Amino acid sequence: MGGDFVGGILGSVGTFRKLWRGTIDDWIDRMSHVYTVGLLIIFAFATMKGVYLRDNINCWVPKEFTDTFEKYAHDYCWISNTYYIPMDEPIPVDIKARESETITYYQWVPLILIIQAFMFKLPYFIWKLFNGYSGLSLEKVIHLSEQTEFDEAESRRVTIDHLARFLDKWLNGQKEYHWNVMVRMRHRLSRVCCFFCDKRAGTFLSALFLSIKVLYLLNVVGQFFLLNAFMATDYNLYGFEIINHLAANGEWRESPRFPKVTLCDFEIRQLQNIQRFTVQCVLPINMFNEKIFIFLWFWLVLVAVLAAYNLLQWLFISVLKRNRATFIKKYLKITNDLQTAYDKKLAAKFADTYLHDDGVFVLRIVTKNTSDIITTELVQLLFERYKNQVKTSNMNDLETSFDEDAKEPLQ
Repeated sequence: MGGDFVGGILGSVGTFRKLWRGTIDDWIDRMSHVYTVGLLIIFAFATMKGVYLRDNINCWVPKEFTDTFEKYAHDYCWISNTYYIPMDEPIPVDIKARESETITYYQWVPLILIIQAFMFKLPYFIWKLFNGYSGLSLEKVIHLSEQTEFDEAESRRVTIDHLARFLDKWLNGQKEYHWNVMVRMRHRLSRVCCFFCDKRAGTFLSALFLSIKVLYLLNVVGQFFLLNAFMATDYNLYGFEIINHLAANGEWRESPRFPKVTLCDFEIRQLQNIQRFTVQCVLPINMFNEKIFIFLWFWLVLVAVLAAYNLLQWLFISVLKRNRATFIKKYLKITNDLQTAYDKKLAAKFADTYLHDDGVFVLRIVTKNTSDIITTELVQLLFERYKNQVKTSNMNDLETSFDEDAKEPLQ
């Protein structure tokens, strides 16, 4: 486990080969980059079959049309778009009025779904590519932590001890060794702005992770505007309209956004004469498009709500300094390492000056992907290493900074 372990844990930088492996986030992120991407790809292939692999449009043409003319009408109306006028309304004489009702999206539904899937995956690509610049392979940490869940107690203890040792090496390697005006300014900025990435201040991973959370939320909100532009309709309110209609009428109705019967205009040149025809066409694919985009609207709303909640949750966790100490103390209480007031103050110092934001963040991600048992053992071992460092290096200075009444001998 020696050299390979060191090479895997320290100094790892993201590569494109690692984009699809590992779980280094939480389940709400996976709602976007795993489950939503999977749904969109399934929908894309389902509509692709209807668009490219069978009769995708059928038009009712005049009797005088030959088979060749009929095929021409079908092909032309498919590639040049159709327009929708309700049956109870007259067809406008003005050509521009007809063109304003043109439906342009049905040929491109598979492509737009694939583009959406890529956009939902993009924040995860960015996270995978850049989290390794922290100097730690977070993916490797999670992988080893997950493996220990199935090991015997002794074997698990050995693995977690190795993991604690290299996390300790990583944390000590991120310390600032030169303290000047620029360093102080950078540290203050990282404390004020939780999105300021600074490896030396211990905020690189946590700030990057929060930035990715913002990208997930912006992406899912932007999807509504993308679909608005794509379908040339007010898609933002689509779901509310469906709910209101069902509540008022108790029955399903055909949506004007996804009409099954449309109209198509085309011109045929015969010598010097140009004849204009208007034919009525049926779009079977819109029967599937309607159901897909209704489901997609409600799914996007769900993902947007979860992403917003998740961002606020992580902001609360990251911005408030006391949350770091609270998180660490929860696990140290399990192992009875907090027996005195001095131990509690030392645990707070451990969280703030040793682990920093990034160290606590790594432990939170380990917890979300494994179990509290693994995190408890890992926190205990890291705390022991920290206490040993305090004892051997600067114990006297540390004791004088504490309240005299709170001092009790370490157990």
